[in-house]
Amino acid sequence: MKALRNATVLITGASAGIGAACAEAFAAAGARLILCARRERELKRLAARLEMHHRAQSHTLVLDVTDAAAVEQAIRDLPEAWARIDVLVNNAGLAKGLVPVYENTPEQIDRMVDTNVKGLLYVTRAVVPGMVERGRGHVVNIGSTAGHGVYAGGTVYCATKHAVGAITQGLKIDLHGTPIRVSTVDPGLVETDFSLVRFEGDKDRADQVYSTTTPLRPEDVADAVVYCASRPPHVNVAEMIVMPTVQSSTTLIQRDA
Repeated sequence: MKALRNATVLITGASAGIGAACAEAFAAAGARLILCARRERELKRLAARLEMHHRAQSHTLVLDVTDAAAVEQAIRDLPEAWARIDVLVNNAGLAKGLVPVYENTPEQIDRMVDTNVKGLLYVTRAVVPGMVERGRGHVVNIGSTAGHGVYAGGTVYCATKHAVGAITQGLKIDLHGTPIRVSTVDPGLVETDFSLVRFEGDKDRADQVYSTTTPLRPEDVADAVVYCASRPPHVNVAEMIVMPTVQSSTTLIQRDA
C-alpha cells in the first residue's frame, strides 16, 4: 500500500495477539515499526520475523504503558530516525476476572483501568503533539464490542472500552481543524491470549471461550486497522466494528451443539 510505505507506525501491546498481527500487516504494507510491549524477548522475536519475512525495519521499546513518566521519556528519547511517528496504534489492553463488579479486586480494577484507559491516554499525550506540530498523523485505538454493550461479569472491562470510545471521539474533536485522523477499531470475539490473561493462565477455561465457535483471528482485526490507516488523507474512518459471522451482538454468539 503506497500510503503506508516508509510510514513510521508505533504499536503498543505489540508482542502478541492483535498487536503482533498489526505489526505483520503494516510491515507487509512497507511501514517501519516501533514495537512497544513489556516482554523484551517476544519483541525481539517479532522484529526478527518482520525483517526476515518483509525486510521491515523495526525499533523495539520495552515499555509499560501504565508508567506515565516512562512513556513520556521513551517517546522523547526516540532516536532521530524514529521520532516522527505517522501512525499510533493504541492496542495494549486486557481484562481481569469474570465476576460481578462488586467482587472485582482492587488489583483487577487498577490493572484494567490503568492499562486500558490511562495507558492509552499516556501514550496519546506523548505522541500526538508531534503529529500536530508536523501537520500529519493518525491515531487508531483498539476498542471492543464491549464498548457498545455490557455483559455479566465484565462491567469494569466494558467500562474501560466505553471510555476508549469516548476518548476517540473527544480526541477527534480536540484535533478539529488539523489534518490528524482518529479512528477506533472495535472487534468482537477474537482468539488471542485475551482469555488466558483474564483467567490468570487457566488454559482449559480460556480454550472453552473459543472451542465451540468460529472467532475472528488477530489478522482479521489487523486488516481493519491497516484499512483505516491506508485511506486517502481526506478520509477518516471514525469507527469500525468487526465481528465474526457467528456473533450478532456483544453477547449473542452462535455455539456448536
